[in-house]
Amino acid sequence: MNVAAIQEALREEGLDGWLFFDHHVRDPLAYRVLGLSMHLHVTRRWYYFIPSNGEPRKLVHRIEAGHLDPIPGEKNIYSSWETQRNGIGKLLAGARRIAMQYSASCAIPYVAMVDAGTVEMIRGLGTEVVTSANLIQLFEARWNAAQLETHLEAGRRVDGIRREAFEQIGARLRSGTRTGEYDIQQFIVRRFTDEGMVTDNAPIVAVNANASNPHYGPTAETNVEINKGDSVLIDMWAKLNQPDAVFYDITWMGFCGTTPPDRLVNVFAVAMGARDAAIAKVRFATEARHPLCGFEVDDSCRGYIAQHGFGEYFVHRTGHSIGMDVHGSGANMDNLETHDVRRVIPWTCFSVEPGIYLPEFGVRTEVNVFIGDDASRVTGEIQEKLVEAV
Repeated sequence: MNVAAIQEALREEGLDGWLFFDHHVRDPLAYRVLGLSMHLHVTRRWYYFIPSNGEPRKLVHRIEAGHLDPIPGEKNIYSSWETQRNGIGKLLAGARRIAMQYSASCAIPYVAMVDAGTVEMIRGLGTEVVTSANLIQLFEARWNAAQLETHLEAGRRVDGIRREAFEQIGARLRSGTRTGEYDIQQFIVRRFTDEGMVTDNAPIVAVNANASNPHYGPTAETNVEINKGDSVLIDMWAKLNQPDAVFYDITWMGFCGTTPPDRLVNVFAVAMGARDAAIAKVRFATEARHPLCGFEVDDSCRGYIAQHGFGEYFVHRTGHSIGMDVHGSGANMDNLETHDVRRVIPWTCFSVEPGIYLPEFGVRTEVNVFIGDDASRVTGEIQEKLVEAV
């Protein structure tokens, strides 16, 4: 944690401070920004206030008085609810407008960690509460150089496993070996383990109409068979099994044969065009040093799909922030589910993943885009045509 840098950002935002609050480790963002261990046994509420000027201040319960000792600041202790409330008033003395992990109307749910009652209490003390979304992006969502390397290495391993998965489908079809979505999913899971990688959920392997459900997941009980002539969507995400590693997240499409139907080819071409339109929007803005918000990237991608007549079939945002969690806390490429006005800033990464979900089949193509100091780049391989799994 860099208190001076946080205070400079607070002054730039016109804020009097940033109040961190937690109970039972419900706010992982607070622990990451402050550099606290996520393994603390937290059964009582703690508060940590960084003013825009001056020394940070702490408020901790008497029986867990040492929890915030690793970070700087004056420590105050409470036990009863009366001393807690009085202690919060002392903590915020002189602060009229502060940031918390709060989002008005839950517009950005990834930073909406503080319960409504606590926000009401702070406001009852005469202090205005605003969202910390921009601050979180600065101090939690940005990667360092080592994290970028973990992402690039994860990309190399995941891209290799993705190739193997489609090769497995082709080999089993050639040999007449019955195989289904779940079989390929579990093959990928095993290869993640072999390659020293971890993930939070099993990958998506979806055939034909199953791919029209963006969050479809095969199981041993719903193991739909993969046959010649089928389209197959594989969505996979993983990171290196080491501290502070960040995710790599991709979706590729294949066809079980050598001559995919024109309808499938044409619809997938629209999805790829939308993906490339979004990438071009980001590239132009970063190289020209123009401010760019997440919703603008979504507009470029979604507009392309709408122009080609498939707007109603693109049912989710264009992309999400990527970090130590696959859905990170930075700006999302979104003007559908939310109107994300956060700026796309250097040393952050996000997915671009347009999809078109028709009744008979669904398609999606997904890449990761990293923003450097003066340029952007796709960090892995880019799909240019359907994989032929034969």
